[in-house]
Amino acid sequence: MVHKKIIVTGNVQGVFFRQSALQKAQELDIKGWIRNDAAGTVTASVEGSGENVALFIAWCRQGPQHASVENVIVEDRPPEHFYHFEIKRI
Repeated sequence: MVHKKIIVTGNVQGVFFRQSALQKAQELDIKGWIRNDAAGTVTASVEGSGENVALFIAWCRQGPQHASVENVIVEDRPPEHFYHFEIKRI
């Protein structure tokens, strides 16, 4: 199991990024959370198999249809053993 923190910049709020990410995470059996940040970015903390986390990160580089992703920053984190994937509110 791997744990990554992901920060997505660009036009990523108001385009159903979090809801689409929730669906993708459930499809890939990814656990963790995603939230909008005050700076206009989206941050996620995800855990799963290395392959599935890599697929989720690849999806984040594109995002949903109306998103315009500029950059995706990925950081390694120690496992937290999340039980599900959720959308967090600020």
